[in-house]
Amino acid sequence: MQYFPPALEALVEQFARLPGVGTKSAQRLAFYVLSLTEDEAANFSHAITQAKKTIRCCPVCQNLTQGEGPCSICASSRRDSSTICVVAEPKDVIAMERSREYNGLYHVLHGVISPMNHVGPDDLHIKSLVERVSSGAVSEVIMATNPDTEGEATAMYLSRLLKPFQVKVTRLAYGIPVGSHLEFADDATLMRALEGRREM
Repeated sequence: MQYFPPALEALVEQFARLPGVGTKSAQRLAFYVLSLTEDEAANFSHAITQAKKTIRCCPVCQNLTQGEGPCSICASSRRDSSTICVVAEPKDVIAMERSREYNGLYHVLHGVISPMNHVGPDDLHIKSLVERVSSGAVSEVIMATNPDTEGEATAMYLSRLLKPFQVKVTRLAYGIPVGSHLEFADDATLMRALEGRREM
């Protein structure tokens, strides 16, 4: 038995396709959209179509940008162009920028190497990274992929690929999260914390 009109069912189905959104959440979102005024619904729809039309990858770092030229980070003269931080997704750039500690440039891979998901090196933006490093203007590449199996494999692959260019390749340090307790840390985290220890 169909509980909702076909148009509402279709709206629920579209929301359910979003990552992390289950059926109940999709229904809540659909009902919320129905409660919007005509103008609010039009603005919501317009924002989606405009984002789809105008947002593209930066020709330099592959981060998301609006327009044809480089993104605001690549275009900034205040950034240290000799350092590139390699991240898996555009949302990782936001996380790094929140720290306010990093002042270099980025390179977004748009994924990680994952044989289980049929993602290989050719499916990622690796060629453009190699081209940037081969120019000779880069002195350090920081691998900031996630500390999971795919992230580690991707970082190792890239470090081997970049070795011939005589560039310093570093990896983000891992360790005990601030505010947590040693007794709750797993063995791998403790091992990484010991390896990455520094002088005080």
